[in-house]
Amino acid sequence: MCFLSLGETLTSDPEMYKNQMNTSSLQYLLLGLVISGFGLTAVSAAYAASPIGLWRGADAVFELFESEGRLSGKIVALSEPTTAEGKEKTDIYNPDPTKRKFPIVGLVFISGLTKKSDSEWENGTVYDPKSGRTYSCLMELQEPDKIRVRGFIGIAEFGRTYIWTRAK
Repeated sequence: MCFLSLGETLTSDPEMYKNQMNTSSLQYLLLGLVISGFGLTAVSAAYAASPIGLWRGADAVFELFESEGRLSGKIVALSEPTTAEGKEKTDIYNPDPTKRKFPIVGLVFISGLTKKSDSEWENGTVYDPKSGRTYSCLMELQEPDKIRVRGFIGIAEFGRTYIWTRAK
């Protein structure tokens, strides 16, 4: 099978015919590779824009998930899941005494984040089980495997930033 563009003709010279066929085959191969590359880039970009999944912080693994159209997060593992006495860590600093007996693992500590752009979420809250305090929260997906989480009181400039990496 041979593909010719308008104005091209096949020659009767076997060597020129071979060169025409090699050039034509190479052009189609390169076109196929370029098209495939665009497809992979589109898949990768779509994946990069999603914070959904498991993330690793300094001392825990977190799961970000969508709940009622908003982004939430829960603690799924701790680097030190037990106290010095060997008991499971619980939410001992929670301002609600009835919640102090609940384990830290499984705790939904981020909630209400709304999508601002393909890589930013805002207007959420983050609960710190180490202090029992709740802060305003925003997130930014900086790279496919890196997310910036900021907790603050009042304005975002006065707060603390954490960088998480996607857990593999």
